[in-house]
Amino acid sequence: MALISGKTADKIAELMGSLVHATLAIHEPPASKTSTKPGPLVKTFDLEFNPDQLSINRRADWKFTPAPNVRKTTRPEFLGTQPREMSVEVFLDRSDDPDSNDVMKGVEALLACCQVTTLSYAADRPSPPWVVFQWGSFSTARFTAYVESVNASYTLFGTSGMPIRATCQLELREIPSTSPGQNPTSGALNAQRVHQVIAGDSLQSLAFQEYGDSNAWRAIAEANGIDDPSRLRTGDELVLPAAEQVRR
Repeated sequence: MALISGKTADKIAELMGSLVHATLAIHEPPASKTSTKPGPLVKTFDLEFNPDQLSINRRADWKFTPAPNVRKTTRPEFLGTQPREMSVEVFLDRSDDPDSNDVMKGVEALLACCQVTTLSYAADRPSPPWVVFQWGSFSTARFTAYVESVNASYTLFGTSGMPIRATCQLELREIPSTSPGQNPTSGALNAQRVHQVIAGDSLQSLAFQEYGDSNAWRAIAEANGIDDPSRLRTGDELVLPAAEQVRR
């Protein structure tokens, strides 16, 4: 039986209309020093080829003190849980168009995730962008993070020297909330999530679907820095605040 590569499988699924592409939503860092929500959306980086694999790592820190008497044991002390780390490979290819500069621009966009944004510098709170990786219903991989490193390998070039194929290894580290998964004041589960805008979406319809109240659209607008609620673009990523954070 012949084996099909991940890239070939992507192409077949795309032709059949069933492929969901992974995306990396790139946001401004929040204006508030204490906020754990990403700021306004800057760019949605669409992965043309879904990753063949990605890895997620999380570690719990424990302290163990050896007992002087070997016949006795001491109970380990839990120190805390480290933020999640994710390693994902991004493949860029324009070998069918040797004059295209898409690969070069794509790598530059990823490298810029490690640079201070202009707005945060102007606000005297310099910070690189915050990002949210999203791949359909794969919720385990969806969390607010910063890009710790980008390692780009150019593997094919056009006759002019323009890179037309590259592989980028991204290392993401989670930016946890004050109390991960909980509202710090009430202890309730924090249901904040990211929604990708589809045709027909409006802030009012999203507010009704999420909170049962179309008038709560202002909370979504505020969380995403939206000044004109009538201008939503298909494919944009919107942060939907937790229900308990929305004022009724």
